[in-house]
Amino acid sequence: MTRILIILAIAAVVFTVFSVVDCAIQPETRHRGVPKGVWIVIVLVPVIGGLLWFLIGRGREGQVPAGSARPTAPDDDPAFLSSADERIRRLEEELAMLDAEEQFDAEAFDPRAEKPGDEDEGDADDPDDDRRDGRGEA
Repeated sequence: MTRILIILAIAAVVFTVFSVVDCAIQPETRHRGVPKGVWIVIVLVPVIGGLLWFLIGRGREGQVPAGSARPTAPDDDPAFLSSADERIRRLEEELAMLDAEEQFDAEAFDPRAEKPGDEDEGDADDPDDDRRDGRGEA
């Protein structure tokens, strides 16, 4: 009978040590119910503390903690989509402004652009003008 009690005591110590180490190395997000420090104190109670830790306190690997929101993909997040739509709209407005500015600059500084009142003067490179002046081939 003494041998069985010694073996059970050794098993209880090993289980308690294993439970304390497991509780201590788990990240805060995997502790359910109470904070990590409280779980370590609970686990120090031989056998019962370890059982409570493994049955109640330890969260599973793939389990999302109750207090945190599950991450969503950007295309499933309405807030992200609305901010992306707003950003696209602003970029399109900026591009339209840049295009208008570029077109204005091209019209203002283009030496080939006709100015009002210059309609009588011909373009020197126009072959039709050369024929009328008698300089071109007929």
